[in-house]
Amino acid sequence: MHLIRERQDIILKRLNTGNRVLAADLATEFAVSEDTIRRDLRELAARGLCERVYGGALPVAPASGPLKARDNKDDAEKQALGRLLASEIRDGMSVFLDASSTNIAAARALPETLGGVIVTNAPAIAAALDGHQTLDLIMIGGRIHREVGGAIGAGAIEDLQAFHFDLCLLGACGIDVEAGLTCFHYEDALFKREAAACARRVVTAMTAAKFATRAPCSVIALDALDALAVPETLDAAARAALEETGLELIGKGAER
Repeated sequence: MHLIRERQDIILKRLNTGNRVLAADLATEFAVSEDTIRRDLRELAARGLCERVYGGALPVAPASGPLKARDNKDDAEKQALGRLLASEIRDGMSVFLDASSTNIAAARALPETLGGVIVTNAPAIAAALDGHQTLDLIMIGGRIHREVGGAIGAGAIEDLQAFHFDLCLLGACGIDVEAGLTCFHYEDALFKREAAACARRVVTAMTAAKFATRAPCSVIALDALDALAVPETLDAAARAALEETGLELIGKGAER
């Protein structure tokens, strides 16, 4: 029989591998009641070590931190995802680029001859597109949320409502088959939801570390997402779970 702390440590190690845990399976494995496992999961959630979901728990989405710091993390993976996102943008499109480090990479990957309209709420994305003479670049204004790296307030949401985008490249902090896209800040979730509602096609990208994780604030369900750019390192189980939803997967990680 496992001691409480030992059992919780085992559960936490499993969560830290990026896997969802189910109370029923854990109860069988440890030969304890589901109520006991639910108490374990409540304690872990109270310590900020997991996110409770129906029937079990998910790993917590990786800490966000300021956009500038995130831009320097997972560089090779994000550059590859950025190129995938950039390939979604066609000449003459109207596109919204949400504040996200992967979208900064997408902006850097756009050809300088591209024409169209790019709207963003992130100064870093606008800076990356400086010098693109054939693009009409529009910056949504307001107070910049330091961690998000973009304007997300009521004024920014009102600005969004003036547009009808062909494509929205949405940022998010976590993705899960049941929870959909999630983020850390309530105002950011409201802003992202409005951006998605203003677009005919909504696409996002996630690094491998964000799959099967959940942040506190819901953005959109997976059925409101048209496509997901996935890394080559996406494991087979995650890929299969996403494919079962009918979501279009983009990239070599979708081809195995």
